[in-house]
Amino acid sequence: MWFFDAVASGFRSSTDPGHLQLVRIVYGTVHTARFTLSFGQGGWRRFVPGSLDLRVAEQRFGPRRGRLLAAAYRPALILRTAAAVALAAGLVPRLSLLLVVAGAVMELLYLKSPSAVRFSVLLGACLMTAGDLGHGLHMEHHPSAANTWAQVLMVCVTTDLYWNSAVQKCRSRQFRSGLFLAQWMHAYTQLKDRLPYRHQHAVPGVVHRRTGGLTVRDIRLWRTVSVTVIAAEFVLPVALLIPQTTPYAIAAGAGMHVAFTCLKPRQLLTFSGLTVGSYAAFIG
Repeated sequence: MWFFDAVASGFRSSTDPGHLQLVRIVYGTVHTARFTLSFGQGGWRRFVPGSLDLRVAEQRFGPRRGRLLAAAYRPALILRTAAAVALAAGLVPRLSLLLVVAGAVMELLYLKSPSAVRFSVLLGACLMTAGDLGHGLHMEHHPSAANTWAQVLMVCVTTDLYWNSAVQKCRSRQFRSGLFLAQWMHAYTQLKDRLPYRHQHAVPGVVHRRTGGLTVRDIRLWRTVSVTVIAAEFVLPVALLIPQTTPYAIAAGAGMHVAFTCLKPRQLLTFSGLTVGSYAAFIG
């Protein structure tokens, strides 16, 4: 298995640099979508004078630093979006990547739940250690050790994400029992027509109509889903590394993340896109 060969050789063994170049394209594309969406639903008007965001920033960082953040926000929004486009297109990839990661780090200063941003920053840091990010949309497939270290790092980061998530779910009795997902779907069924923005969720109608209650049957069904998700998060990283099971693991992981994204399309776009994109790093 290439992963253990890389570790045993001190990261001097050859891998296919095209796999990490594909991750770079996906990383840039996902952030282009994320940063573009940041202009909508009031994002462009964040930190305007008198806004709650500005007041919270001033209380958190002090009046001077809060106003400095507000002044830098819109220029940074434009610059990081342009950088994400350039990164996906392979134009000055290392500088573009640095600007994209810096733009993501900036989000940590004001987002309330920045878990996806942290994962984004970690993957970006892994990419920055790569020796060959490629140029344009072309991927080179000649064996090279230029990206071996970065590829091993990315595998470790993604594996930690899955296993940590699985452990947290295992420790939650409410999630294991299926009650968490049943309650979420029940609340969504009751409130979906009152949401302030459209397309915040994309749950198929047949799902919330048939599983939107809190009956014993519904909870039992969601318990099966919960246990399946936990098992998948434990098994996926290993299955991705084994050449014989890699295609099936990619299909299963992509399907699982499509289901996740239906729950919260805007919030989980980055997480799901980057996680599935990182699967390319598991292929030696």
